[in-house]
Amino acid sequence: MDTFLQQLNDSQREAVLYNEGPSLVIAGAGSGKTRVLTYKIAYLLKQGISPYNILALTFTNKAAKEMKSRIAAIVDEDAARRLWMGTFHSVFARILRREADKFDYRSDFTIYDTQDSQNLIKAIIKEKELDDKIYKPSIVQARISHVKNTLITPEIYAKDVELIAGDRYYNRDRIYEIYAAYWSRCRASGVLDFDDLLLYIYLLFKENPDVLNRYGNQFRFILVDEYQDTNSVQHEIVRQLAAEHHRVCVVGDDAQSIYSFRGANIGNILNFQKTYPESKLFKMEQNYRSTKNIVNAANSLIKNNKEQISKTVFSENETGEKIRVINAYSDYEEGYNVASRIAEMRMIRQYDYQDFAILYRTNAQSRIFEEALRKINIPYRIYGGLSFYQRKEVKDVIAYMRVITNPNDEEAFKRIVNYPARGIGDTTVGKIISAAGLHGVSLWAIISHPLEYQLSINAGTATKLENFRLMIEQFINDNLTQNAHELGVEIIGKTGLANDLYKDKTPEGLSRIQNIEELGNSLYSFVSSRLEEGRPDYKLGDFLAEVSLLTDQDTDKDEQSSRVTMMTVHAAKGLEFKNVFVVGLEENLFPSERSTNSAQAIEEERRLFYVAITRAKENVTLSYAKNRFFHGQSASCTPSRFLKDIDASYLAGFGKGLQTRAISERTPHTAPKSNLYLNPRKLSQLGEEKSVSAKHQSIGNLSVGSTVFHERFGKGIIMELTGENENAKATVDFENFGKKQMLLKYAKFEVI
Repeated sequence: MDTFLQQLNDSQREAVLYNEGPSLVIAGAGSGKTRVLTYKIAYLLKQGISPYNILALTFTNKAAKEMKSRIAAIVDEDAARRLWMGTFHSVFARILRREADKFDYRSDFTIYDTQDSQNLIKAIIKEKELDDKIYKPSIVQARISHVKNTLITPEIYAKDVELIAGDRYYNRDRIYEIYAAYWSRCRASGVLDFDDLLLYIYLLFKENPDVLNRYGNQFRFILVDEYQDTNSVQHEIVRQLAAEHHRVCVVGDDAQSIYSFRGANIGNILNFQKTYPESKLFKMEQNYRSTKNIVNAANSLIKNNKEQISKTVFSENETGEKIRVINAYSDYEEGYNVASRIAEMRMIRQYDYQDFAILYRTNAQSRIFEEALRKINIPYRIYGGLSFYQRKEVKDVIAYMRVITNPNDEEAFKRIVNYPARGIGDTTVGKIISAAGLHGVSLWAIISHPLEYQLSINAGTATKLENFRLMIEQFINDNLTQNAHELGVEIIGKTGLANDLYKDKTPEGLSRIQNIEELGNSLYSFVSSRLEEGRPDYKLGDFLAEVSLLTDQDTDKDEQSSRVTMMTVHAAKGLEFKNVFVVGLEENLFPSERSTNSAQAIEEERRLFYVAITRAKENVTLSYAKNRFFHGQSASCTPSRFLKDIDASYLAGFGKGLQTRAISERTPHTAPKSNLYLNPRKLSQLGEEKSVSAKHQSIGNLSVGSTVFHERFGKGIIMELTGENENAKATVDFENFGKKQMLLKYAKFEVI
């Protein structure tokens, strides 16, 4: 036996040595999937198989590069270099260039990226005189991408009654025309987009049996990584190439299929044995990453899924600690709890910050944890995304706020003057900038006095600029009397930003909507906390001053320092950390609200939770809040059903009794159901108040020594009551947040 094969366990070795026909390798989390693929290829090469006859398909260039490097170390660098190994798109682009004449293209065709595609689609929409607010280029592009990945050409699309009906439901029943025009324009330009690289390969093989036969004979051994993530067209291409010899090996884990929103079809791996009835099944069930308790907990969770290939993952590592479940009264307290737990574990157990990861279901959740970590000086980084206040949609709103507080802010002005689109194009903006430079004034001064500064624009453009100026001036006037939250809500609504975002129903669009809603929550939290504490700094300018401090960290480019990692669970797939915090485990958040009406969607959400837990090597902490801000108001939350799916013997802090109580508990206070959430008196009146320091043993139903519950700070004890009437205050010592003084007219707590 070759020495390198002795490094494999029995199940890994069996999978590597079998190459006589189709095989399905189910690789549980942390079971050494990459090692099996690498060693199988190395074994084939050592058996005398030419690199020319091996096709290995991955989902990332990074994975292909790592595998080639490992193969080179086992065999030799030249053999590894000559392998047909890479991503689906890179490998098939290579074949398409060779066979371009078969589908009337030149071999030097160019490839459009997503932005190129959207630009062409935008031009077609304009030429057809369609409303780009209904036929939004990003939405149309996502639709075209989806149908291409399900093997649908423009001709098929135009005849598909269900597809047309689906488009008609959203008042976009001419998408098929845009698709046909887009297809023709790409062909005329000698261009393929990213999805074409797969669809055209499928069509090439389907319409040219001789070409398919040639490549089918060349690729005597086909290996596919992460097969649970393949879509329909990828599955069909593999089937085409393996039709003659059936020597195809796919590796993956159905329990980690989490990308249906990108077109991944879990049925490809679940039905592999039906597609290839003679296939052999290999199960890699030993987890080398995690403790026994983590593995067993994950097993007890995933067994609740019906659609799966049965397996029992096990670990021979130490038993480890039970999974800790912590709950908070509010999402605000949840952030504090997690940050404090990280600080405690680092101090007691000497972990580095880089040993911790906070995983959440949606990007919008990062804000609360960013703020909590910053408050106790814990460094962090956002992996696979931007810091909350650096996301485009958030920065767009912030730019409006900046112009309202300082109309002469040039960069903010340029960002918003034509967003959402209001017909003020780049040419007009260029003229405004030139006039400002010529006269030494701001861009705002130019649009405020266009005639005085001889701005060369037509009457229609002048009207559009005037409407924009009037809108901003109204906001400036409102800023005199409204708090930051009230004005923020007005900005999001009246500028058209909300309408623009809500038209995009793609997963990315929904994420942007969530981020804007979370910005509203941030504004509400900012204002309400200051009103409760009797502070006067709750205007828009005060909020911007705080935000600028929150974004300072993003200018720090030192990635070498140890930091806590924060990311969505989707972004965490394939990674591992010593300590993992999975947060926001509440119904309608995790699982997502959009999944609750579909059994299949719930199963994918459960797989996503499984992925989150199995990222951890040593410790997992699960966290949920009993109250969370949704759509601008505080709402009671129910712990995620997934917590009940885990065998309680593997959990600490979430037994049956605790579970029942957590579900039934409700916060005594719910925020008013209005768009403004607060009803403060005019700010001018607040300025007239005078401090009164008289002390009391009781005011109304409040007494010194009473235990109160606050929607964000949780439980506390009233230490002191002072003041009269409008100036009455309570000093409360909260269990987790220490002493806080609050104006009773705004305080959101009740006696318990």
